[in-house]
Amino acid sequence: MGSARPFLIGNRWRHSATTAPVLNPFTGDRVAEVCQAGKTEAEEAIRASVTAFSATRRLPAHARAVALGTIAGMLTARREELARTITAEGGKPISDARREASRAIQTFTVAAEEAKRIPGEVIPMDLSPGMDGSLGIARRFPIGPVLGITPFNFPLNLVAHKVAPCLASGNPIVLKPAPQTPLTALMLGEIVLEAGLPPGALSVLPCDNSVAEQMVMDPRFKVLSFTGSAPVGWMLKAKSGKKRVLLELGGNGGVIVEPDADLDLAAQRCAVGGYVYSGQTCISVQRVFVHDHVYDRFVKQFLARVGTLQSGDPSDEATVIGPLINEAAARRVEDWIGEAVAQGAKLLAGGKRSGSLVEATVLADVTPEMKVSRCEVFGPVVTVTRYKQFEEALGVLNDSEFGLQAGVFTRDVERVFRAYRDLEVGTVLINEIPTFRADHMPYGGVKDSGLGREGVRYAIEEMTELKLLVLNLKESGNV
Repeated sequence: MGSARPFLIGNRWRHSATTAPVLNPFTGDRVAEVCQAGKTEAEEAIRASVTAFSATRRLPAHARAVALGTIAGMLTARREELARTITAEGGKPISDARREASRAIQTFTVAAEEAKRIPGEVIPMDLSPGMDGSLGIARRFPIGPVLGITPFNFPLNLVAHKVAPCLASGNPIVLKPAPQTPLTALMLGEIVLEAGLPPGALSVLPCDNSVAEQMVMDPRFKVLSFTGSAPVGWMLKAKSGKKRVLLELGGNGGVIVEPDADLDLAAQRCAVGGYVYSGQTCISVQRVFVHDHVYDRFVKQFLARVGTLQSGDPSDEATVIGPLINEAAARRVEDWIGEAVAQGAKLLAGGKRSGSLVEATVLADVTPEMKVSRCEVFGPVVTVTRYKQFEEALGVLNDSEFGLQAGVFTRDVERVFRAYRDLEVGTVLINEIPTFRADHMPYGGVKDSGLGREGVRYAIEEMTELKLLVLNLKESGNV
């Protein structure tokens, strides 16, 4: 295993006396030891980021684009190594880990392009009387050092969604990766170091919560970008002071299946969306509302699909459902399933746990008060519920503290636009599941699901300040 992995401050790798283990969620084996930064090292990282900003803010667009393209190229060269690291530290099935690595490459590739076209506009000020000869020019400027805090479930691509737009817009970033999955972020740090950016453009700082909170409260950071649980996200926002805050938090993904839907497509997509990475994604399919006329047919097709999903060792190429991040998470999901059944839910499939593995579970006859309906399960559990009217389905889907994404399977264009208007979510997907995400699209939610939007172009807008220049071009009348 070797010595403990150092962390990155500025362009230097640093060791500390305090270390923490990284454990394989499937085997429980120790994958690595990682040095933990303390408050002194956090202060050094902040100062390095502030110093770096004087250089990164002046980098021309072509230099930022070249650096981001270089990072994408090096990610491509190390794609398999990154994927296997994701599997080892996060328990993600290897096929999904490779997909994540490819998505991170795409995220940096898109960022390289977006760095060239950060928008501005010319504003004719003479729309107002007395403003003849005045002209306005609006441009976006980098806002300053960014603090990024990322979760375990996408240890590379969700890191990329913090780092890439920062570098594209000329902001330095200090990254605090999830304690369960720091190795992938540290590998990305190695790659960014080779891209020729100013020292301090990226620091990667594994640390405990007290150190992270110290950084959250520090006014030298101009943006906090956090992805994780809703309680933690809102708590950090309350402590963040005047800085801009971007929150990508939890979800309770709902799907509506109308009687005119392609049931085979709906069943196939819901089976994918409910169990990818064992449901450990905030846009996992959790609640499926099916019209009474097609409920029995849909459930039969859905259960047939779920029955084909292979679970087990995430390093096995055939595995679809791997372990949860640890046994404690698996026990919680098992408890929630048992509680729902005790309260009257019907177990249609799964429900059993072995170590950190939980079977693909389907529950029917659930009520809105049950945890599996009301809360974010973050496990391989899908509920199916009948409804009779489309308006009823919209209402029960909205009956949640979360509002991230929702899917509607229908061919009725009027209902498409009614769902688009009335569903309280950041994205409505038609004939698709809420688990869909393209890395360049605006991504984020409402209610307890967060604030702001990710997706490189949209994150750049959040991480820049719009500044106006007004020119008085009136002729003086002097000869």
